[in-house]
Amino acid sequence: MDEGTVRIDLWIWSVRLLKTRSAATAACKAGHVRLNDERAKPSAAVRIGDEVRLRHEGRERIVVVQRIVRKRVGAPAAAECLIDKSPPPPPREMLIPVGRRDRGAGRPTKRDRRELDRLRLHPKGPGDRPD
Repeated sequence: MDEGTVRIDLWIWSVRLLKTRSAATAACKAGHVRLNDERAKPSAAVRIGDEVRLRHEGRERIVVVQRIVRKRVGAPAAAECLIDKSPPPPPREMLIPVGRRDRGAGRPTKRDRRELDRLRLHPKGPGDRPD
């Protein structure tokens, strides 16, 4: 590699798109990273002006490389190294569907628990009981 390039896994980690370098390498190997609309291996060379797409935690990050960095930098410096063209993240309520009980309902009764178990096991017919 010449002076104007750096490995994509190293760059993704350096600009804080992922927490660890091994996570960046794993994302590349799993096909979650695209460089200029092509699947990128961890050793792919990144240059200024390249577009990097990263799928992580249910959302896609689209960034354009502004500066090449080889060492992890702070958040303000990392923001200067890229132009973020990502769509806005979905609302928090849409990310984690959680079953909620009414406030003050307390623990489920034995009858409630049996109904929940029956729903989870999907019995074959009306008279079938899970054993």
